[in-house]
Amino acid sequence: MKVKTLNLTICGLFAALSAILSQITLPIGIVPIVLTHVSLFLAAGLLGVRYGTFSQIVYALLGAIGLPIFAGFTGGLGRILGPTGGFVIGYIVCTFVTAQMIERFGTSVKSLMLAMYAGWAVTYVIGVPWFMFATGTDSLMGALSTCVIPFLPGDLAKTILCVWLIRRLRPIFVKMLD
Repeated sequence: MKVKTLNLTICGLFAALSAILSQITLPIGIVPIVLTHVSLFLAAGLLGVRYGTFSQIVYALLGAIGLPIFAGFTGGLGRILGPTGGFVIGYIVCTFVTAQMIERFGTSVKSLMLAMYAGWAVTYVIGVPWFMFATGTDSLMGALSTCVIPFLPGDLAKTILCVWLIRRLRPIFVKMLD
């Protein structure tokens, strides 16, 4: 399969969007509220499995090599190995799973919501145990109270925003990336 320059450029732009949205934070503790999932879901819904996932691999790798693109203008392998590094790894899997579900089930509001909530679940399934290991937390409820529960209302708001954006922008991207 031939890869177009435009497609790679758009992947780079979505990696940059993740970097930008990672800086919009609300520090509520060791795990801040960030807008990164907006870029993940947009990448999944607008770029598809291949390019959406690739854009988030690029984002994670750029941060891992030290570019200060993670929340709070941090970066480096130490950041990936730290308490919130599992969420960064989860971003890649989240994008992949969400895009797979969108490609399989379509872009109805219901399908998009289900795909995105599967993405949220994947992020939490990877991020929470990683957080527990990195911090030495042995209480699942304690970890959920830190890493999941405070974020659920915002997750819903971000999901609704992304459903609206994808439904509006997808026809444009389908034509452009054809």
